[in-house]
Amino acid sequence: MSLIFLPPPLQKINSEIARNADVDMYVLRLDLMHPWVNGNKWFKLKYNLLEAKEKNFRTLLTFGGAYSNHIYATAAAGNLLGFGTIGVIRGEERLPLNPTLNFAVQQGMELIYINRKMYRQRNTAALQEYLEQCFGEVFIIPEGGSNLNGVRGCTEIVREAMPTAGYAYAFDHICVACGTATTLAGIALSLNQKQRAIAFPVLKNAAFIVQEIESLLTNYLASGLPTPYSSPADWELMYDYHFGGYAKVNDDLLLFSQQFREEHGVPLDYVYTAKMFYGVMDLLQQGFFCKGDRLLLVHTGGLQGNVGIEERCIEI
Repeated sequence: MSLIFLPPPLQKINSEIARNADVDMYVLRLDLMHPWVNGNKWFKLKYNLLEAKEKNFRTLLTFGGAYSNHIYATAAAGNLLGFGTIGVIRGEERLPLNPTLNFAVQQGMELIYINRKMYRQRNTAALQEYLEQCFGEVFIIPEGGSNLNGVRGCTEIVREAMPTAGYAYAFDHICVACGTATTLAGIALSLNQKQRAIAFPVLKNAAFIVQEIESLLTNYLASGLPTPYSSPADWELMYDYHFGGYAKVNDDLLLFSQQFREEHGVPLDYVYTAKMFYGVMDLLQQGFFCKGDRLLLVHTGGLQGNVGIEERCIEI
């Protein structure tokens, strides 16, 4: 692998809210690892890219929406590592391209648009066989890198992205935003039984994710892929911080993100991390955490999507 990553800084958040709750709070800045392939996106792509290389595939094919961080990162990683890339995009083409898709095209990605009904079949053998007939031998990566390779990479986020071996054990709760649940599954598998993973789904009516998480954990443990422990740590979902659903924002979230950046120097993406950070701060005010707890908030990147969200807000 020729990608060069910076060690992600571990930044303490000196917040009055955290101090009043007698809680120490840190952020793992995965957003600073690489300008294009950062956050949890790299961890979910890593072993997919290694498998594609080992099997001599020349082209990657993956799926995503028009503002997808995964599409953005896959296009960049593919270009840097010498893969051709194809992005299957949900919905109709809209010109001019938004910043996310424009970047993907600049990185050499070919964009294919399919309607939403067909897109819902993206994980079926029938659609994948059809795509292989259209494009030849392609290595298919699911939306968001949500497969066992993706989970494997995410087991390394806390354990190997920390500045010193064993530092991960200093934290009682590891908090992360939740979309496909791949990152949560990997983190839960990497923690000891005294720790807990807390995830904040960014989807509305996200109770179905529980089954997705349990399936990922069960399948991973049965796969024989490496894992630090024989069973995952406790995990919990906080459903009340989706702000209306995926990629939905309101004035409260925009104001919170702006104030958090001004106060702590940490930019947040509106789709994922802003909602998780907002949720953590709200839970602190509610007394959810115990005095003396140490929290690690995982910044999963995705800042590139803010431009598109802000443009939409201005239009509205």
